[in-house]
Amino acid sequence: MKKILLASVALSMTAGFAMAEAHGKTIRMGTEGAYPPYNFINDAGEVDGFERELGDELCKRAELTCEWVKNDWDSIIPNLVSSNYDTIMAGMSITDERKEVIAFTQNYYPPTASAYVAASEEADLEGGVVAGQTATIQAGYVAESGATLIEFATPEETVAAVRNGEADAVFADKDYLVPIVEESGGELMFVGDDVPLGGGIGMGLRQSDTELRDTFDAVITEMKEDGSLNEMLKKWFGDDTTTYE
Repeated sequence: MKKILLASVALSMTAGFAMAEAHGKTIRMGTEGAYPPYNFINDAGEVDGFERELGDELCKRAELTCEWVKNDWDSIIPNLVSSNYDTIMAGMSITDERKEVIAFTQNYYPPTASAYVAASEEADLEGGVVAGQTATIQAGYVAESGATLIEFATPEETVAAVRNGEADAVFADKDYLVPIVEESGGELMFVGDDVPLGGGIGMGLRQSDTELRDTFDAVITEMKEDGSLNEMLKKWFGDDTTTYE
């Protein structure tokens, strides 16, 4: 990973501070709250997970006041554009299609694999029915694969479709599926090959908020360079997860 001059980091962060002061407002962090371990709602009814911890640390380092807003996945980009909140941190992969509508920081989770999970090793991944969450890169991949795509609003529903026989398999981020498979007691299993998709996961922002994007970009770079982002990734995804060199 390329290093950047500390002076550049300081310059970007200074610009971000000036922007925040000028607007005099809290930065609202939008998330789904339904995609563990990236984000979920804990027993206290609060947003939790990797992205909550990371987002809070980014705000702390940038000296910004941030609050979390829960929003359903299928409207998370439209409601960002409509200014219901100022960022998206929701396990969102960076894609060219999304970049036509919103801007992204650099990735804070490296490009990783998507995978199929089924209730049988004989699941038909090419001609069968495969569940995917609406408006995800995984759903788009299935739609072009030859399989019959069945879409659901939440990730929990995609897995439930396999359990109840509505779908032959589910296709999603492997990191999301690993604990589900491990806790299924053999009921669910990985099938087929892993599929690399997307350009990693980043923070989404309105295209007009360039200074805010630069502020968060600078702090993400800082956390990559000091190793704290890698520590956070291992905490939430295990020691074998992909990290930054």
